[in-house]
This record gives sequence, C-alpha cells and structure tokens, in this order.
Amino acid sequence: MPAETVVLLPGTASDEVFVRSVFTEPLSQVGAVFTAPAVRTLRERLTALENAHEGHPIVVGGVSLGAHVAARWAVANPDRCAGLVLALPAWTGSPDGAPAALAAKASAQVVATRGLEAALAGTTGWLREELGRAWRGYGDLLVPHLAEAAESPAPTLEELRSLDVPAGILGCTDDPVHPIEVARQWAEALPRAVLVTTTLDAYPHALGRAVQAWRQAC
Repeated sequence: MPAETVVLLPGTASDEVFVRSVFTEPLSQVGAVFTAPAVRTLRERLTALENAHEGHPIVVGGVSLGAHVAARWAVANPDRCAGLVLALPAWTGSPDGAPAALAAKASAQVVATRGLEAALAGTTGWLREELGRAWRGYGDLLVPHLAEAAESPAPTLEELRSLDVPAGILGCTDDPVHPIEVARQWAEALPRAVLVTTTLDAYPHALGRAVQAWRQAC
C-alpha cells in the first residue's frame, strides 16, 4: 500500500516551521509523506492543497485556521480527500463572535497602530518565540492576513457530515481561544472521526496527537 500524502496548513499568522515542528515526528512514525507548505494568505493555503493533489486522494488538515481551510477544501473536493488531521478548530460556520476571530482582529489593530512588539507584549515562552518568528515572516502581509482570517468561514456542521473519510481531531480542554466545544461538535458531525484532547500545559507538541487520532479513525 503506498504511503499516505499528508498536507498540513498553519493557523492564523503561523507558519510552516511550527507545523513541521509539531507534526514531522508523529507522521514519520506512520510512514506518511508529509508536506507543510510555506503559505501566508488564505489563497496561498488553498493553492497549496490544489497543487499537492497529483491524481490520488491526499490527507489534509492543519492547526486552527489551517484546519478550517483544509476541511473546506475537502468539502469542495471530496474525491480528492483521503482523510483529515485537524488540530484546534476555532469556530464552525461564521466566525462572528468567536474568540479566535476577535483575537485576530485585536492583534491586527495593535500591529497596525502600535507595532509588532506591542502586539507581542504579554506573550511568553514558546508562544512568544513562535509568534515573533512567524509574524516577522509575514512582513507587510501580517495585518491584512489577520483581518482576512478573522472573517474567514469554517465549514458548517452540515458540510462536515458530508465528509466520509477518517478524521483525527485534537481539542484542548482549557484553551479559551479554541473552545473544546468546537472540537467536540466537529467530531460528532464527521462520520468517521476520533477526538483526542490535551491541555495548554502540554502545548505545543501535543498537537501532534491529532495524527494518532487520524490513524485510529482509519
């Protein structure tokens, strides 16, 4: 049986470096061919999935916004999708009022008016390191990307019910930006989903447990 091709996308204003750091090891353990494309806009994320499909179905997914984009691509291309690896979905359908969308809007406003360092103030540890690198990598695209991400719809529960492929979902029980209720709703809607959970203390590498959930769903 040929190795699965897995393409995973970063979350809002995150990057391929973070995705690789989280998912390379768990995907290597299951023999998958893993790609984490360098993308900065929503259009680039979608284009990366289109380009990754080379005649056989692929496994798609990502973190937060990356999970949203991948799931929406799968809804639009069910014959091209072999599975889903979804970490921290942040909302379902419209982003209105979702904590992650509000956070993206607030960050865009601070970066635009007060600068990058002001927006990073208050972050510590691995999160500050990751955001500092990734946000600087976006350059002038950072503010417009934060704004577009905050307005981007996720798939609806009805759309998720149409995806009859193995799906691994990871949710966090104490992350207010990515409510566990959203991950549970997605897992209940997807016909062949396995849900695993983690906590903020285990971030960031625990996100790779979404791979284990996907393999269980297979």
